[in-house]
Amino acid sequence: MKNAITRRDFLKLAGALPLGYATSRLTRPFKSTSALQEQSKNIIVIVFDALSAHDISLYGYERGTTPNLARLAKRAIKYHNHFAGGNYTTPGTASLLTGVLPWTHRAINLNGKVTPPFIDQNIFSAFNEYYRIAYTHNGFANTLLTQFANDIDEIIPRESLFIKTYDTLISTLFKNDEDIASISWIRNMKVNEEGSAYSLFLSHLYEALQEKRIEDLKPLFPRGLPTISQVNPYLLETAIDTVGKRLPETPQPFAGYFHFMPPHHPYRTTTEFFNAFRDDGFKSPEKPPEILARRIITQTSLSRMRTEYDEFILYCDREFGRLYDQLESSGILDNSWLVLTSDHGEMFERGIAGHGTKVLYQPVIRIPLLIFEPGRTEGTDVYDLTSAVDVLPTLAHVTGQDAPVWSEGRILPPFMPSSSDRGIYAVQAIDNDPNSTLTQASVSIVRENYKLHYYFGYDEVSGEEIVKLFDIRSDPEEMTDLAFSKKSTASDLLNEIKAKLAEADEPYLR
Repeated sequence: MKNAITRRDFLKLAGALPLGYATSRLTRPFKSTSALQEQSKNIIVIVFDALSAHDISLYGYERGTTPNLARLAKRAIKYHNHFAGGNYTTPGTASLLTGVLPWTHRAINLNGKVTPPFIDQNIFSAFNEYYRIAYTHNGFANTLLTQFANDIDEIIPRESLFIKTYDTLISTLFKNDEDIASISWIRNMKVNEEGSAYSLFLSHLYEALQEKRIEDLKPLFPRGLPTISQVNPYLLETAIDTVGKRLPETPQPFAGYFHFMPPHHPYRTTTEFFNAFRDDGFKSPEKPPEILARRIITQTSLSRMRTEYDEFILYCDREFGRLYDQLESSGILDNSWLVLTSDHGEMFERGIAGHGTKVLYQPVIRIPLLIFEPGRTEGTDVYDLTSAVDVLPTLAHVTGQDAPVWSEGRILPPFMPSSSDRGIYAVQAIDNDPNSTLTQASVSIVRENYKLHYYFGYDEVSGEEIVKLFDIRSDPEEMTDLAFSKKSTASDLLNEIKAKLAEADEPYLR
């Protein structure tokens, strides 16, 4: 029948209608007619931006940053050696969503985009029989969602979950140039720590107007409200409640991707966790300054920032626990695969703070991965080396589909037998032309207990190569470089990286 409504059309229609109407009036009559609806499990991917496994107590960190994750992990599959594809949002998120590494998808620049083949080769296109719904606080991740929009049924407007202030004008009016517009806005309208701004009149007028809008919330956040790019304040609670209420009303089966900003800088936790780790005696090991650091930050400043970051993780942990409890109470988790992960990590060592760096040490690329399987009541620990590119083929597998042919990942254990014959890569090439061969980049490979860092093309070292080798099993802090004492191992891993680079560069050779 030419005019018969397809299941795909129905899901789109149901998602477009008011929530209560769509669920109560439309889904019920179709329940018995769709085998896929009866059998397929939903998918929920939750990303907390810049969440490093290094600072998560669930993974052995000395500070108790994740009590809720510890509670919930007792029924989850917990991956202890999981790595991001890159060390900041664009490459890391693109690898998670496409199932390929940055040197393949080429979303390598700040606010970059994937190369054309991956516009319709991603997690949303892989689940084209599902209702696809997505949200992100992060503007760079939103650029990718916009690229994938043809395969997403519903993108919750980013600014809809910001606190309504004058800053929201930036994300509304300058959607394509938000990063530049934010910098200009901050310089002209915001008074800095020294009490000055480019426009003294406008900045003080702005402050007076802004204060009225947020005065009730200010006491809840002693370091200031969480913001995105120093503008667009938000409450994580708002996003968590929106997802918690929206998913039970979403047409099933659905595939949801929700990317929240915390604990990304600025690290502004609530009163509940403010000063939770102050004077707790914690000391991270001091490490020599990194030659590729943009500027050297003092150990005192790094310690302060790490403490603020750890307190912000407590806020994320509480909110994830709250979301989990909401979804469990609604019954959604009885029929859903829930994934918790991050796009990259964060570091406070070697004179470097954050993740805007050329180096690929463990804190900035080792990230959490927990998978909550419907019906699972006991926890499982997986110590195999795994990658963000494995998430997509694994979700396809556990929902009864073939893994996408384009994916560079593997199906994760315990759903497939463990395998030790692979290298796990991370790639940083922020200043490289995405449409050319990689002439300036950082690449790491982890194989068994060894990790090799390979940096090339950087002006700081006159374009010379940097090679470092660590045994991350016996030296998880990467303190002792073995590149000279284990030359054979370093040479083998370096050759493997260079072979992969040559393969990745091949389509871009002139």
